[in-house]
Amino acid sequence: MHIYESSQWLPFPVPMVFAFLANPQNLPPLMPAWQQARIEELRLIAPPAPPAGSPGRLGTGVGTTMILSFRMLPRLPFRMNWHAVITEFEWNSHFYDRQTAGPFSHWRHRHSVKEEIRDGVTGTLAKDRVEYELPLGPLGDLLNSVAVKAQMQRIFDYRQRRMEELVPQFVETLAKRRGNA
Repeated sequence: MHIYESSQWLPFPVPMVFAFLANPQNLPPLMPAWQQARIEELRLIAPPAPPAGSPGRLGTGVGTTMILSFRMLPRLPFRMNWHAVITEFEWNSHFYDRQTAGPFSHWRHRHSVKEEIRDGVTGTLAKDRVEYELPLGPLGDLLNSVAVKAQMQRIFDYRQRRMEELVPQFVETLAKRRGNA
């Protein structure tokens, strides 16, 4: 079993960052452009009612399934399908997605958020923890050490840069909607 972890602080309230992360429509823009990620199928299960101060039911509840297609390597002529299900969801805390079919023999991804103050600014510490295994046993472990681990680092680095761009836009859009409501 391999583990990948990352964290990122964003100067926005927990409910806003969580709502961004829990909205499946935000996943493709977080993936590198060369992957050409797109949602092929999405079966939403509504999450429980959000707590006060949350920006509405923008998340996905336990049992939500999604098929995402993407390119595994740049310029690869074919696409890979990734089937995932949300297995746990707690508003403004965390949610888990698990791969049910795709390139890994095991994939479980925990997205979590918590309030953190930095330099007097109240924001959100967003964390990712991925537990994964590649197929092919020892050969998969070798592939992980020579390529997959580094690719995951690059992809999550890209994701963090995109979150710095997209979360402020998401928060601004929600603020405008509330202003017009």
